Amino acid sequence: MEGFSNPEDMGPAFCIGQHESKRTVPITTQVVQAAHESNAASPDAHGTMGTTQNTRPLVIPPLAPSDTHLTPNEAMTQIVGVTSSWIDLCSPDPLIADISRQVLMLEVAYAAFCGIGYLLIPGPKLHHKGMHSEGVVYYARAIQDAINVGPYIQFNIWLGAVDNPDLEIDEMGDLAPLAREEFLVNLDEGQAPKEDPFGTWEAWDTVRRTCKYHSRLFVALSLQKHLPSMSVQSRWHSEPVRLLTFNANSFIKNQKGYPVLSKAHQSLIARFMRLRSPPWILLCDVGTIPGVDADNSHVTNIEGAEYPSLAQAAVSNKKHFDPTPHLSYIRNLQQRQPARTAIERFGVGYQDYLQAPLQPLTVNLESITYEVFEKDPIKYEWYERAIAKALKDWAEQKKPTSNPDGRVVVAVVGAGRGPLVTRALKASAETGVDIDMWAVEKNPNAFVLLQRHNATIWGGKVTLVQSDMRSWKGPRVEKKPSSSQPSAPVGQSLGIEDSMLYDAEADPNNKTKAPEAAAPNPVPELMPTTIDIVVSELLGSFGDNELSPECLDGITHLINPVHGISIPESYTAHFTPISAPKLHADVMHQTISNPAAPETPYVVMLHAVDFLSTNQPAMLGNTTGGGSYHGNVRSSISTLPGSETPAPFVQTAWSFSHPNRHIPPQSPSTSTISNAHNVRRTRLAFPTQNRGVCHGLAGYFETVLYRDVELSTNPVTMDSKSANMISWFPIYFPLKTPLNVPDNGEVVVTMYRQTDDRKVWYEWMVEVFALEGHMEPPAPEFIAPVMSGARGGSPSADSKPQQRKSSGRSGLRRVKVGMSELHSSIKEGCLM
Repeated sequence: MEGFSNPEDMGPAFCIGQHESKRTVPITTQVVQAAHESNAASPDAHGTMGTTQNTRPLVIPPLAPSDTHLTPNEAMTQIVGVTSSWIDLCSPDPLIADISRQVLMLEVAYAAFCGIGYLLIPGPKLHHKGMHSEGVVYYARAIQDAINVGPYIQFNIWLGAVDNPDLEIDEMGDLAPLAREEFLVNLDEGQAPKEDPFGTWEAWDTVRRTCKYHSRLFVALSLQKHLPSMSVQSRWHSEPVRLLTFNANSFIKNQKGYPVLSKAHQSLIARFMRLRSPPWILLCDVGTIPGVDADNSHVTNIEGAEYPSLAQAAVSNKKHFDPTPHLSYIRNLQQRQPARTAIERFGVGYQDYLQAPLQPLTVNLESITYEVFEKDPIKYEWYERAIAKALKDWAEQKKPTSNPDGRVVVAVVGAGRGPLVTRALKASAETGVDIDMWAVEKNPNAFVLLQRHNATIWGGKVTLVQSDMRSWKGPRVEKKPSSSQPSAPVGQSLGIEDSMLYDAEADPNNKTKAPEAAAPNPVPELMPTTIDIVVSELLGSFGDNELSPECLDGITHLINPVHGISIPESYTAHFTPISAPKLHADVMHQTISNPAAPETPYVVMLHAVDFLSTNQPAMLGNTTGGGSYHGNVRSSISTLPGSETPAPFVQTAWSFSHPNRHIPPQSPSTSTISNAHNVRRTRLAFPTQNRGVCHGLAGYFETVLYRDVELSTNPVTMDSKSANMISWFPIYFPLKTPLNVPDNGEVVVTMYRQTDDRKVWYEWMVEVFALEGHMEPPAPEFIAPVMSGARGGSPSADSKPQQRKSSGRSGLRRVKVGMSELHSSIKEGCLM
């Protein structure tokens, strides 16, 4: 493999193993070494543990040396054990099921004794004549016992991507055909079993839920020559897949006769290899390892070349002999993987990692937190564009400014370390529109850095104020501006009480007691004024979850009442139901130490998730709110490649706009300012085509900074509005108990934004419905993309309900099949 000068430029590494189901020799250190010498960078040779014929069907004796070649040695850390495939844990015959369970327990116990760290267990047998998936629960219960028997073993359930009855072939020695007829009930009378795209996934879901999403339980996914639909691939992409297995039939031959994988297989591998924990690759029955078996004379690099034609023989003689062509191809595929993008390198440690949202109003952020935000290559450039357009419009429309000297008063509230201040000054220079620059920051530590920037970078052009923006009294300008001095205390710093902090050298007469002997004092000449353009970066992952509405409400009275501009001018919250088993398992683990974990919204870079409601035609139905539908979209959030992947159906929850001129006046009978106008609620329906499990909601936001300058984390619109933006990850609203979603069903989400004037929190509930009856084809206008409504008003809790569309829903009856409890994040609410 070729080397790379920079480790960051490397593509994902492949960990490749080899399995031979008919192996007859034991795996030793020498065998592992031979695998290393076969160009396997991190090989995992696999042995099979077999058992002998039993004459005592009820009690299986302990393993004997003749039952397995496995012995403890130095190679144990590089071996994946494979349990017996001839047992049938799902058998309807209780005798066979019990024997199978005993055999599995014996093998797991012996593997644990030998120090095996990884076990590959053949998946459940789903078909027993006319019975389908009847014994999966028995299988799941046996796996739960096996996990307890092997406390340090990681268990990989070996499953096909789809449930294809034709692939379930009984071999000589299997127990399944020996099931007694009295236990074989023909439930599907006269019907031949059909392929079920989600059949094996459903069996896996039963196993992992029975085992309570155990952290040592994984999937080994067997991939055939023909891959399933992208919907099925996306579902497996969301699961904890530890192994991707390929046999000789998974490969096709290229023009030279070498085994290769199809473009679809290559795309699937590339997608999995971008995960935080990429799976290993296991080659099964593709040939022996050179130097291990006694007879290698018939090993060739062309499948079926034992009796080649004369033409093939002539070509083969000219070729370089490759004893492991499948392994060589996978290594070549690894070398051709593209290097990680800037976003992938930035987010490599954040994928599917739960983070509690920030408390920016009560906790002073550290410099490293600001630094992470400032690495965004898109966000601040878009802010600069918005400010420049606002300044240009102001000048062209000849709007009066709040500063009598003609400068536009611009205030950055929540300035942090000052990136927006820098961008505002650049926008002023580019447009030629002079500004009176103010920066407000409550963090005393960040304020020190702002003062240094003002002295060394900004040339003293900024007036700094250390204050909570909600208690700031606003900018001040001179009553009688003159050409010899600035019209505001430019370059000075205002303390938290708005007192002037003058330098003694700059103002030597400031402390003179005799007024008649003092120089003219500029303080009496100052008067309060309004802000023409207020700039902020207060948005959270859900738009309003870090209290941007409450903060901007606190300075609305300072904004120019006629021409005042807020950047951003509006933002909307969006969400969609998702299947996220890895996130659910992490939340369950956190619940041990934090009981509020299942009711805490988390910021997370979503990757291993599956969108339950997508734009597939059969699932288009009714919606109760503004939604985002697009059929030719790449999801930036979950790394879904290309237009062949169904785009998620993401709907708008609510919106806010600024400046908000409808804030209710404070009641004279109380000192507390009411926040009731920022309460929101919504109820949205999401059609689903394929059955699945809902673990929670993925939340996003879109914002209009100014006019056509927009930012978005919505996977449907992100690439068109602000591609490659990394400042915000989505937000995840978990469910305490996952909900099953049926085929052609509907998920209805009810969500609230609540407040008690001290904090803000969210409440959410999910209902699942089965749709019965005939579904009409969806109307064409419903398939067309729908704008998110980010430019709309700021609806309150008692605004008029949105009209329910009836596209594709006539003749259907909804039957509720599941409902979550009402979740509330009040314990982890954002403090005001």
